[in-house]
Amino acid sequence: MIAVTLVLLAVFVKAEDTICKMLQTQPDEPLFAKDGDIIIGGIFSFHNSIADEKPMFKEMPGPHKCKDFNIKEFLFAKTMAFAAEEINNNSDILPGISMGYKIYDDCSSVPLAMTAAIALVNGLEKSVTSFTCSKPSNIYAIIGMSDSTPTIAVTTSLRSYHIPVISYYSTCACLSKKLDFPTFFRTIPSDYHQSKALAQLIKHFGWTWLGALSSDNDYGNTGIAAFIEAVQKEGLCVEYAHSIYRNSPKEKILALVDIMKRASSKVIVVFAIFSDLEDLIKELFLQNVTSLQWIGSEGWISSEYLATKENYSVLKGALGLAISNVIIPSLPDYLKAIRPSEIPKSIDLNMSWVNAFNCSLETEAEVLRNISCIEAPWQISNQYTDVPDVRIANNVYKAVYAIAHSLHSFFECQYNLTNGTCSNKSKVEPWQVLENLKKVNYTTNYGENVHFDDNGDPVARYDLINWQMSEEGAIKFVTVGLYDSSLPEGKQFFMNNVNIMWRDGYNKVPKSVCSESCQPGTRKAVRKGKPICCFDCLICGEGEISNMTDSVFCLKCQLEYKSNEQRDQCILKDIEFLTFGEIMGMLLVILSILGTIVTLTVATVFFKYRQTPVVKANNSELSFLLLFSLTFCFLCSLSFIGEPSDWSCMLRHTAFGITFVLCISCILGKTLVVLMAFRATLPGNNIMKLFGPRQQCFSVFSLTAIQILICVLWLMLSPPFPVKNMQHYNDKIILECDLGSAVTFYGVLGYIGLLSIMCFILAFLARTLPDNFNEAKFITFSMLIFCAVWLAFIPAYISSPGKYTVAVEIFAILASSFGLLFCIFAPKCYIILLKPEKNTKKFLMGKNQPKAC
Repeated sequence: MIAVTLVLLAVFVKAEDTICKMLQTQPDEPLFAKDGDIIIGGIFSFHNSIADEKPMFKEMPGPHKCKDFNIKEFLFAKTMAFAAEEINNNSDILPGISMGYKIYDDCSSVPLAMTAAIALVNGLEKSVTSFTCSKPSNIYAIIGMSDSTPTIAVTTSLRSYHIPVISYYSTCACLSKKLDFPTFFRTIPSDYHQSKALAQLIKHFGWTWLGALSSDNDYGNTGIAAFIEAVQKEGLCVEYAHSIYRNSPKEKILALVDIMKRASSKVIVVFAIFSDLEDLIKELFLQNVTSLQWIGSEGWISSEYLATKENYSVLKGALGLAISNVIIPSLPDYLKAIRPSEIPKSIDLNMSWVNAFNCSLETEAEVLRNISCIEAPWQISNQYTDVPDVRIANNVYKAVYAIAHSLHSFFECQYNLTNGTCSNKSKVEPWQVLENLKKVNYTTNYGENVHFDDNGDPVARYDLINWQMSEEGAIKFVTVGLYDSSLPEGKQFFMNNVNIMWRDGYNKVPKSVCSESCQPGTRKAVRKGKPICCFDCLICGEGEISNMTDSVFCLKCQLEYKSNEQRDQCILKDIEFLTFGEIMGMLLVILSILGTIVTLTVATVFFKYRQTPVVKANNSELSFLLLFSLTFCFLCSLSFIGEPSDWSCMLRHTAFGITFVLCISCILGKTLVVLMAFRATLPGNNIMKLFGPRQQCFSVFSLTAIQILICVLWLMLSPPFPVKNMQHYNDKIILECDLGSAVTFYGVLGYIGLLSIMCFILAFLARTLPDNFNEAKFITFSMLIFCAVWLAFIPAYISSPGKYTVAVEIFAILASSFGLLFCIFAPKCYIILLKPEKNTKKFLMGKNQPKAC
């Protein structure tokens, strides 16, 4: 067993040594390199893609060939070299220590990025002499890469080496997960902040219905996912979301253009890198799709490469976030001094230089073009050498200085003026640089503070830029606002009062909504099966309001309030009660006063002719008492008019009950007198002696006293009181009297009804008694009217709304009172005033019957 183990171990060691030698046999050399006491690595995308190759499998494949030279990435790499030279010339940072660099090209490819990272870690040795491949790294930090996907691959691979990776352009929010990427830092803000800023931008301009487009890579997919999550939290909706990449098939691009043309959203948010949009924008231009408002991420919004006149017709008025534009002192002159001769080993790069600047590398005597590449950077003023617009160069510059400050804080040595060395410079390890990077906090020469948070991210600052056309016809990126994540919540995004040029060429903000905003007075009702941004506006119901735009529900007004016609404000309800000033109230008052006057007139007539046979024959005492009670019946109706109060509520019902009982008691007494009078005419019957005037008055007051007792109990137990009836109507309040104790109220009405029925029955029985003036007939008719009025009153009272309920009650009181007055007293007044010849005892004792009223 031990022998087998030793054999396997020997084979493994031999194989591992062979692998190490194979890896080190043909090491990749950097494009740019400079020796120094401390070496830092750089990985940049000098080319946009790798040339297609078909291996023959007959020999070892050669190095990859790259194509599509990216001059901007070339300038970023030279910015790294510029920063290193500036640090070496500065005695305040790393005194006595020189900084060198090795810069590789990853050709925008993950495999080549990994190859470059391995080359930086392993160095250029042909083989290794140690037992294993593990050995100290030649570099202390790596600056790179442009895209998030290769950055993720490299950072993950180098994690065990504890080599810090500082990216100047990788913005994927996923890289902020410190548990997964503990060695990662960046000088460009995370897409988390960019997504949040874009969501605030969309909300600021009132757009609720959006299209979304992203690059099909970690940068685009993660960024657009974070953006969609942010806008959904704000209540905004995305109509469609698609991804695209630089080599998308023609069919996919055509399908995407068709979706964008058919979509109802007029704003499209694009989270992509500029190279992925070229083919799409070209197709949109060919199909004349120029009505969309483009909102861009920093990956393309400030790209001079896209800023052509053809693209501008599609992207006109585009708005988006860009890295803050900072001019680094001396850098423009440094970059303009670059010559192709500085890179003699890279023929490909030289040819790309020719293609980029449209120049010739030949001598001036042999040049066939208008300009030589030697003079091209000086004479050609274009987007590549316009350093203020190369916003990312500042991030490269800050990354180099961050590494320098990390090393400076580690060494903490005094510069030796004798030999210019630092005693402990050879003892530094990458993990020590990593730990010091977490504590870096410095200010650049141009005043920008640089530090990293716990996730390795800087403070997020963006410029809000707008694509505009100058008067000279040049496309320019105008800064119209700022975003700063270090500011308090709600104040991070602000405009700088610069006019924005929108897609239609005017200053009016375009609309992009699925449904128009619901105005105050309405509420949103989401359409079934649609996003929340697609809704109908429903008018608030009666008694409900909405006082803000796009309200999702209506607020109920308080009980004493109602909604106005616009349903956007609660106003006090109208208070309804029968008043003296309205026409109906005035008519009832007139009828009441008229009835009182007529009653008093009749009483005056009766008093003046009290000695005449007609008055004497009809029980003058009860007649006067009846007229007195009728006067109060007419007057008590006035207590029902006006605003109800505690006293008026108690008065109106008790006065009504007592006066009507007094009135009916008098009529009942008169009926009994008629019956007793005719019975007394029989021989031997002296019943009238037992039912004289005193007994009659006593019976009237006794019957009335019962009603008074009921009313007293009513007032003591639960008296009537004023209430606001808000249930009958939604738009007004009925001010009315609550009955209090319903039992006693029905007792009052029941007692009146009982006396009325008794009176009617007795009068009906006495109607046939012989006499020329039989009062029982008139009493019968009057009680018939009285009962009919109050029977009709019941359904009318129940069905009448509001103040009309009181009016019906008053009308019943007045009608029944007028019925009693005219049916009982009109025939007598007719004889007294118009037929005095019949006002004799002889006529009253005659056999002829008078006419009824």
